[in-house]
Amino acid sequence: MRSIITYFFLLIFTTLMATPRIDKIEPPFWWTGMANDTLQLMVYGPDIASATPSISYPGVNISEIVRPDSRNYLFVYLTIASDVRPGTFKIEFSDGKGKTRAVDYTLRSRRDGMKDHGGFDASDVLYLIMPDRFAKGTPAARATQRDTLQYPTRANRSNPNARHGGNIAGIDSHLDYIDSLGVTAVWVNPVQVNDMPGGSYHGYATTDYYNIDPRFGTTDEWVDFVDHAHSRDIKVVMDMIFNHSGSNHQWFKDMPFKDWYNFPDTFVQTNYRLSTLHDPYVSDYDLARTVDGWFVKSMPDLNQRNPHLMRYLIQNSIWWIEHTGIDGIRMDTYPYADFHGMARWIDDVEREYPRFNIVGECWYGNEGGEAFWQRGSKVNPIGDPRLPTVMDFVLSIKSRDAFSGQTDRLTGLNDIYDHLALDYLFPDPSRILTFLDNHDTDRFLLEEPTDLGWWKQAMTFLLTSRGIPQIYYGTEVLMNGSKEGSDGYVRRDMPGGFPGDSISVFTPEGRTDMQNEAFDFLSGLLHWRRGNEVIARGTLKHFMPENGIYVYRRTLGDRHVTVIMNGNDSEKSVSMNPTVEIMPFGTQLRDILSGDTITITPEMTFAPRAIYILEN
Repeated sequence: MRSIITYFFLLIFTTLMATPRIDKIEPPFWWTGMANDTLQLMVYGPDIASATPSISYPGVNISEIVRPDSRNYLFVYLTIASDVRPGTFKIEFSDGKGKTRAVDYTLRSRRDGMKDHGGFDASDVLYLIMPDRFAKGTPAARATQRDTLQYPTRANRSNPNARHGGNIAGIDSHLDYIDSLGVTAVWVNPVQVNDMPGGSYHGYATTDYYNIDPRFGTTDEWVDFVDHAHSRDIKVVMDMIFNHSGSNHQWFKDMPFKDWYNFPDTFVQTNYRLSTLHDPYVSDYDLARTVDGWFVKSMPDLNQRNPHLMRYLIQNSIWWIEHTGIDGIRMDTYPYADFHGMARWIDDVEREYPRFNIVGECWYGNEGGEAFWQRGSKVNPIGDPRLPTVMDFVLSIKSRDAFSGQTDRLTGLNDIYDHLALDYLFPDPSRILTFLDNHDTDRFLLEEPTDLGWWKQAMTFLLTSRGIPQIYYGTEVLMNGSKEGSDGYVRRDMPGGFPGDSISVFTPEGRTDMQNEAFDFLSGLLHWRRGNEVIARGTLKHFMPENGIYVYRRTLGDRHVTVIMNGNDSEKSVSMNPTVEIMPFGTQLRDILSGDTITITPEMTFAPRAIYILEN
């Protein structure tokens, strides 16, 4: 009797084992009415490549089945008719021997207005947040995936390079503060799963592209956060990384195709020399090291030339836009990925969302390198890179010395003047992301200041010149530090964002007098800038600094905003003859900082580090 029972259970077990097993399908769901009628399904499961899928649903057909090098993946391409109805249908996977496994797949209706959704521009100011370091809130629901992580690292705030426990709920709970500051958008460093040794708190070693890291929260919490931000007219820009994954990604352990990664068999580090991409004399060796080399050993380099990988990445970004309602994407290490693959990605995203904006991290120390990457580039012989917005790293590199130093004939604010004088290289200078610092650079303030004169001038320039400004969290309360030692020292916790903090900079009472002065100055500028069409869309004219005085004007129709700065720690008396073309003698303008009316005279005296923002 026992042998019969044993045989019976063995038979059931064998039958179940023979049935095709589906571990997951990505994307987990999709939508009807998309501009692209082709959908790639990446199916995961032991020996799933041996199975043959079939679908019986009106308007949905299998157009291609791709069995990759690894037997544990299957790519199924669907064609979805424009009039297909939303619903759930069965995908049946047959092993050809009578064993079949059926799984449900859902096509949803699109959100209202998604075809015209998204976009950020020069009317916006982005507030950059590293979620692990900003604030810890109480999640609406426990992130159940925590138990499934291979490396469920706990918070250790005493270690600057460990996880500190900030999360999406923490950002969400401080939207009042962010709104009161006056910014119009938040850029959040990566929140997708980073199941890596050491915790990968920064988020740049993705191991699951379709889920939020449970230490940050859940996808539902991310959706709620985006909705809550939108209710305050605050946009959300999501950080993504296509150049590389984390080394603990399932793909790296079991590569779908042999060419899924570059240098798949050994660690070859990139040379970090982006000049190779536009060098007319570049060697094949140097160029390959730049774009195919790994960023670091824990971040193997993805090969976007593999069409199935590129389609996966394209769909992944579209999924996050459609499902969560984000308004923009910041793409990490943009030039290190394949040039043509990334251009196709942008076109595919814009095909679904024509108003959407994407900013690429193109870290150059010269203006020509930055301009090489912007859509319609005048200096790119390869082709149109299609990237709408590039990052102004040159401004970040020059700004601290330019604003903190003294402005003489060739120094100080002349560096800012000379930088803008090269804007002719860019097809659209208004779509450059400008910033003084971010999570990868030294803080703009290396140490706590004793005076805010030059700091206020830098903030004034950032918020009144051309481009799309970005402010790094904590700038408004004078957070400072350098990367000497580790990146963790420029990614410190926001005081008051975590349980047990003795001081909170989120309230005036928790800030020092100088922090309140900085916050009030920056917030006042930001609120004045909101909805200011002259700053968002006006032309720019500037005057070469003379005797330390820098003057520039933004103009839109008959409206003007004129900025005057004394880039020195000493009083300056100057002739106003050079600027008579925009400010004839006797012109009276209102200074928005003091509220005073300023009369332009042939000679004027400016106090040390004076700032005027003058409106007609």
